Amino acid sequence: MSSKAKAKAKAKAKAKAGKVLIENRQKQVRLDRVSLRRDVRNALELLGMRGRELSLLFVDDGGIRALNRDWLRRDRPTNVISFSLREGEFGGVNPGVLGDVAVSVEAASREARAAGIPFEDALFSLVLHGVLHLAGYEHEGPGNEARARIMSAVQEAVFFEIRGYRLDFAL
Repeated sequence: MSSKAKAKAKAKAKAKAGKVLIENRQKQVRLDRVSLRRDVRNALELLGMRGRELSLLFVDDGGIRALNRDWLRRDRPTNVISFSLREGEFGGVNPGVLGDVAVSVEAASREARAAGIPFEDALFSLVLHGVLHLAGYEHEGPGNEARARIMSAVQEAVFFEIRGYRLDFAL
């Protein structure tokens, strides 16, 4: 196979895997973008969403607080926020694009220390939580206890499948 054909085949396989765009707007922690992208693609595959596109935004507490305040009218920091592009009036315009996940790296770091786990695991768990929201899982609001248990079980199963071990904590 020629190098041109190999490059074309590689590009085609990558397109099938889906696009995971990563923007890092924080300076506290150096992120392993390659591992994050790979793990998110694997999660999408496990969730039956291969080939879908999403973006990840990594910010500090101030950045996530601003997003939470400006878009959700909650003037406080949080650990992860998802913005689905599959909902609302224009949700069907581009069904291949799931939406955006914003994660506070500071919150992930605090939660990792508190749980005594590696930072990378806490960060991926938060990313995965956001991805599950984009996939339609929900846990918030009154009467959602059963949905919360389902979402938690799926999050644990996907994490285990990708990382090969379970985390004995809830973020």
